[in-house]
Amino acid sequence: MLYAPRAFQALWEGFLLLDRRLADAAKEGRDPLMIQLRLAWWRDRFDQPATEWPQGEPLLAKLTAWDDERAALRGIVDGWEARIVGEDGGVELGRARIEAVCALARLSGAKIDDDLRQAAAEWLGIVPPKRRTPILPGAMRPLVILRGMALREAAGRPGGPWRDFLAILRLGLLGR
Repeated sequence: MLYAPRAFQALWEGFLLLDRRLADAAKEGRDPLMIQLRLAWWRDRFDQPATEWPQGEPLLAKLTAWDDERAALRGIVDGWEARIVGEDGGVELGRARIEAVCALARLSGAKIDDDLRQAAAEWLGIVPPKRRTPILPGAMRPLVILRGMALREAAGRPGGPWRDFLAILRLGLLGR
């Protein structure tokens, strides 16, 4: 997140924290009915304007900037439900995450193009990586880092704290 311009860091933080919270709510092994109830609460929030959200939930407070793109957040909720309760194998969740990245780009004023969608799909492991590293605007630099680290892991490159740190530094500063 820190490689995004300061004005857009909260957008990234809210997006990533929401996905983490939903993953926790939808943990495998939990009763599917309980999962659906937890996810329904989030779905109901994203069906309302941010001005009507409860004041006591810190994550909702971080997501108020997403008010115009609530449908993308709701899509992530639906994707988690389809992955855990349905039988789509995570396809809907992958699509929803890509659409959320596009929504984040719109909120950041970044252009949505094939490179952006390709980078998001590569980060999520939905499509095989292209040889060329996409050039993305500064507001989307966290996506460059997420994609790059996911590709490193998929390729089985040796990690370790220093190698990972240097890879993140390179991706964050150079964008490739």
